[in-house]
Amino acid sequence: GVSHSGDGHLYVVLGLLAWYLDKEHGSWFMLAGLLAFAVELPIYWTLKNSFKRRRPEELSALLPAFITPSDRYSLPSGHTAAAFVMATLINHYYPELGYAVFFWASLIGTARILLGVHFFTDVIIGALLGSVCGALAIAIVGG
Repeated sequence: GVSHSGDGHLYVVLGLLAWYLDKEHGSWFMLAGLLAFAVELPIYWTLKNSFKRRRPEELSALLPAFITPSDRYSLPSGHTAAAFVMATLINHYYPELGYAVFFWASLIGTARILLGVHFFTDVIIGALLGSVCGALAIAIVGG
């Protein structure tokens, strides 16, 4: 469902489509995306492996996970961080899609909570991380 739309494959496809189809903004979008993820991913892994926050199901039998998480720790939510990187970039380069992509990114974060693999704070920190990395990439790349 919506949670799996944040797995990462979609981002590669969107970047390549923008680069190929949009001569005005596509290459800027692709370059900013590469930079944003080059910054976001190491920060994400550093935070995740520093905090080592256990997932909800490990802390309480009342909080079962409905999917198998992609890694062991929960803070920050990588799916949410990546979704907010993309939402920030799309909002900048294609502002007519801004509300829709931030709604979609928020749905990914909400789904991660409802699926039992993240706490609310994991999602909030993931959203902040993704938004900041996206904004930083836009500031550097421009376009």
